[in-house]
Amino acid sequence: MKKILRNRTILGIASIVLSLVICFGLTPLFNQAITEKISVVRVAENIQKGEKITSKMIKTVEIGGYNLPESVLRQEENILGNYALTDLHRGDYVLNSKISKQSLANYEYLSNFDGRSRAISVSIKSLAAGLSGKLQEGDIVTIMASDYGDARETVSPVELQYVQVLALTAGTGLDTDEYEKDADAIEKDKELPATLTVKVDEIQARRLADMEAKGKIHVVFVYRGTEDHAKAFLEEQERIFEDELIQEEENVEVTSNHEE
Repeated sequence: MKKILRNRTILGIASIVLSLVICFGLTPLFNQAITEKISVVRVAENIQKGEKITSKMIKTVEIGGYNLPESVLRQEENILGNYALTDLHRGDYVLNSKISKQSLANYEYLSNFDGRSRAISVSIKSLAAGLSGKLQEGDIVTIMASDYGDARETVSPVELQYVQVLALTAGTGLDTDEYEKDADAIEKDKELPATLTVKVDEIQARRLADMEAKGKIHVVFVYRGTEDHAKAFLEEQERIFEDELIQEEENVEVTSNHEE
């Protein structure tokens, strides 16, 4: 009997000691961990996928650090100048997995210019004018304009017979193929393009700007396929343009001779 009582006494003392350790040792440490404040970066305004992050888009705040994922970025300098890999909403934490130092592949078509070529966007003012939403990046198209100028005529300039599509962009500012890559795209209405971006030279860019201002641009599909075949169309455009310039020079020369 005495042995049993002794064992119970030892267990009771051990329980009391353990309770004291928990109350005065572990509990304060746990509470400190919960209440400890750390600085993290939050999104201050909505950031669209592909946007470059600037200082006005984020802010540093203090929050409780308990159970905070290690992937949450805590310093603005690790975020500024990066690109959003997904839509970020006001109040979101910025995670390593949601940003990149490199721009999205969809926008790299603007990083390969050498100073000779130009990129210009023109409005697609109706479903029919943009080939009913069927155009894709890389397509070769002819660009013409209806209701052009005071005479409201239809024009199809020789310098715009074969141009290459760089991108089609919805009214949101995102390229339309971004919606096709979205996991929820099936549940969304398809975003139709509002503008067409093409690769041109300076003369073509001026012509397109004039057509945008004075008429209604229409896109005529020409070719979709291999890069080599697309390049052949672009080379043919250069030849057509050069022939047109030669013809203009000859006409000017003939006119000058007649005046003399």
